[in-house]
This record gives sequence, structure tokens and C-alpha cells, in this order.
Amino acid sequence: MASEAGQAEAATPEAELWRQSRSRRSATADEVLSGPSTVTFIKELFNTFFRDDLYGRHRPVAKVILSGGAVDERAFGLSEVLKAALSFSLDQDWYGYSDSRGRLACREAVARLENQRLGLTVYDEANVALTLGGTFSVNALADFILGSRRATLAPALAAIPNYPPLVQAVARRAPVSLAAVPCRDGVVSLRPLIDQLRPETPLVLLQTVNNPTGGAVDEDELAELIRKASPQTMILLDECHECVGELPWRSPLRASANVVRIASVSKSWAAPGFKAGWIVGDAAVIAEYYEFASTTYGGPPSLLYLFIEVMARLERWLLEGLDCPGPSEFMEFEPHLGLTPSRLETAYSVYRGDRRGAEAGLLALRDVSVGLMQDLGAEVMVPRFSVNAAVRFPGWRDSYVCYRDILAQTGVSFLPGILTFCFSGAIMRMTTARTAPDLRDAADRLAGLRFPQPAAV
Repeated sequence: MASEAGQAEAATPEAELWRQSRSRRSATADEVLSGPSTVTFIKELFNTFFRDDLYGRHRPVAKVILSGGAVDERAFGLSEVLKAALSFSLDQDWYGYSDSRGRLACREAVARLENQRLGLTVYDEANVALTLGGTFSVNALADFILGSRRATLAPALAAIPNYPPLVQAVARRAPVSLAAVPCRDGVVSLRPLIDQLRPETPLVLLQTVNNPTGGAVDEDELAELIRKASPQTMILLDECHECVGELPWRSPLRASANVVRIASVSKSWAAPGFKAGWIVGDAAVIAEYYEFASTTYGGPPSLLYLFIEVMARLERWLLEGLDCPGPSEFMEFEPHLGLTPSRLETAYSVYRGDRRGAEAGLLALRDVSVGLMQDLGAEVMVPRFSVNAAVRFPGWRDSYVCYRDILAQTGVSFLPGILTFCFSGAIMRMTTARTAPDLRDAADRLAGLRFPQPAAV
């Protein structure tokens, strides 16, 4: 790809060997999607992009980075209320050892939030374990679920597009078959995943809001997938991209005994470096997970417990449409926190304003970003949710070459679609949750972009 991109790497011995090589055999799409080397190759390319390419030798060229994948925390960071909760915990020296699933009051608050999000009263503290964020959770769950099944392991299933570290976390422990799920009009069909499901499938990994398209799964098909799966098939729902827009409804089957739901503060609360989140699942699964957590990493950072508890309670009230917390809401917090009703009212008012302001700002930036790409002549799959959008630039056939060309011409960086398992065409991921000055700078730079001319027939 370096030699195709016409960069300085084209003169290296490796590039020369590539040019002199010949195709030894062809491979079908099914062979690629089920081959053991595919996931490893994409993950190695992912590593190269972030470690050696964009943030390595090409970092001086990158003036506007639209490939980060997360909200700009400088512009859309934590609410001041959540910062106050962190400060209070530090003042109280609350960073000692704790239950490997997290503090009870915090888990109870998360359970009530997840009940609200699902529209059912099905969870309590026994269904929740706090974790170190989304990527960590998938990695830990893959270990936990697949570690004892190696002898008779059938392939796991992973829906693509997807985030390479998540798929690789599963592939390191079991064979993986990739299922390409299409997105049309903002809805992701799970039909290819359902068709590949077998009674012996040990694990299914899918994102409920797709990265990079921002499309949400068809909830009816998700329910069909869960119903069809055997009780021994664990279904991991990565819900981390369910942000910048509220899903109209979630299937109640998300609470099934063989489903584990994964949440993180990275996207929804603009805290990508916190590495904090939780998993929600059947009480028996979470109880068994305790032993795994205790043995492998001990537990989550106890400093974050009050932060997550406050966030979960105030977020639930916001989803309920609460205008002002009353006596019952005040009683949710333990007396030793020293809260008063008036301080709680003020905190909720500030949090509600911060959250609504951030949501409105992110939606506006997403619209601006989509319009910017369309004005350039690019094809945009308009996202319903998430902070990312899938963009296709005309003239390029390969996404990595497209990334390199645009970076060299304009100093603007997109994420090549191949790094999300988009194998066909020059599909790029654009992160829309940047600052308005960044987007204006990107627009000025991209205005002079030269598209490749189609090859003569």
C-alpha cells in the first residue's frame, strides 16, 4: 500500500519486493472472512496506523485529525458535577481495595440506570460489575467465557464493520468467523449474523451502534438472534456507541440470560482516557465473573465509584424526564456524603444543562461535518447515532491509499475504512465530535483536494 500511495516508502526494499511479487492464489470472500490470519492482519495494520504512521513519521504532516474516534474532551468534557464527585472522593481518600465487581451502592445506581434504558425492572446490583472500559470489558469477557472451552471450541462470530482490538480480543482465544452486516438508511441488518449462528457457536460479538456508520441494529433482528442462540452461546452487546441521540427502544431480550451488555464512559460522557465502564448480565454470570475479576485484575479503580454513582443516578433522572429531585431522589444517596436537598437540586440542574448543551453541540457539529463532506462531493452515510460517520471519496479504490493521499495533499487525517474491516472501496471514518475551529480548518484545507482521475479503459 505504501508503494501504491506514492510516498517515500515506495523506495524501500520491502516495497520493491512487493512490486516484484506475484499472486500465488486467489481467495474467496468466505475464506477471507473465516481465515485465521485476517483479524491478525487488520489488527497489525491498525497498530501500524496509530503507532508508526499517523502518530509516527506522518505526525508533522497531520494538521487536523478527524480520525480519533472519540469526543474532543477539551470541548465536551465532563460535567462540573462529576468533576466535583471526583474531587470529593480524593478529599476523602477513597481509593482503597474494594469488591472486585465494584462498590454496592454504585452497582445499584448503574442497575437502575440500565433498567431505565431498557424500560424494564430486571436488574439490581447483582447484575452489574464495574470494569475498566469497553475494550477492556470485551477482552476480559472473551477470556472469561472462552478460556475454559478451548478443547471443543467452534468459531465465534463477530459482526463487521467493527473495532479491531475487540475482534482480536476474541480471535486470540478462539477461531472467529466475520459476518458483514449491511447498513441501510441508518439501520444495521443482522441477517448475515443470524444465518451463520449455530447451536455450538460459543460467542457472538456485535456493536449495537455500528462503528463507523453510526447505524443502529434492527432491534427485531437482534431479538431474533437472541432467540435463535442456544443457552450456551454468549452474546456480547457492545453498546458504547449508543450516544448523540437516544434509541427509540431496546428489545427486552437484551436482558436475556445469555446476553452481556457492555457500557463505557468514553463516548457518552466524553472521557475516553478514564477507562471506566460496566457490564450488565445475568446474576449467575456476574457472580461467576467475580472470581475471574478477583484473579486477573483485582477490581476497578475505587476512586471512580462516587463519580459513576452520581453520573448513573443523575442520568437516570434525566431519562425519566425529572425536573427537580425530591425527597425520594435525595434518599438514594448515603447520609455520609453530606448532601442537602438544595445542593442536590443545584447539582442536578447543572448536570442537566451540561448534558443537554453537549448533546445539542455534538448534533450540530455532526450536521456540519456531514454537510462539509457532501459539499466536497463525497458520499456520506448519515449517522443516526455515534460521533463517527462513514464517508466514501470518489476516485480512490483503497482506503489506506486514500488516507495517505488526502493527508499528503491537505494535512487532514481520516481513518481508513480497512481498519474497521471495511474491505471494499475507499470508505473512510470521520469523527465529527471535534471543535468548530477544527472543522473550519479542515474545510479550508479540503477545498483544494484533487480527486484521482478514473483510469482509461
